[in-house]
Amino acid sequence: TLINTLNAAGAKATFFVTGTLYGCIHNQATAVKNAYNSGHQIASHSWSHPSNFGSLSTQDLTTQMQRLEGALNKIIGKKPTYMRPPYLATGGNVLSTMRTLGYRVITDDIDAGDWNGLTAQQSEQRFQQAGAGGNGHIPLMHETYSSTVNTLVPWLINWAKQNNLKLVTVGE
Repeated sequence: TLINTLNAAGAKATFFVTGTLYGCIHNQATAVKNAYNSGHQIASHSWSHPSNFGSLSTQDLTTQMQRLEGALNKIIGKKPTYMRPPYLATGGNVLSTMRTLGYRVITDDIDAGDWNGLTAQQSEQRFQQAGAGGNGHIPLMHETYSSTVNTLVPWLINWAKQNNLKLVTVGE
């Protein structure tokens, strides 16, 4: 599994989870708990990943976040403090509402493009082009794609080690 691959390499990740996008989060409680108990960060990606997230009202944004908070409180015993908006939408009421709710909003600086049909090799090129300098990277990757889990992640772990980078959570 992805958690086993990360753990074996001493790597940490942040999982931005939804409530319903890939089936109900309550049906994935064991996987979420395993990730959390292994030292990975669990963060919010909204309840239902609405395509119009950036244009939702403050009330609808609050509902999206609080529904997931309730589920995560039951599953891992705490509310996340980091979130990544669906479609990286930060316009409209998003930033002010997230600030009011106590969230740190995280976007990305490398989009692996797995959600848009890129192969693992094409994603690898994006990391290589971004380089290993600076303060590191916050990639956008999806554990729902087998090529990401089975090919890109092992490559990324190796690439990071070769470049003296450490894979850590966003919170770290």
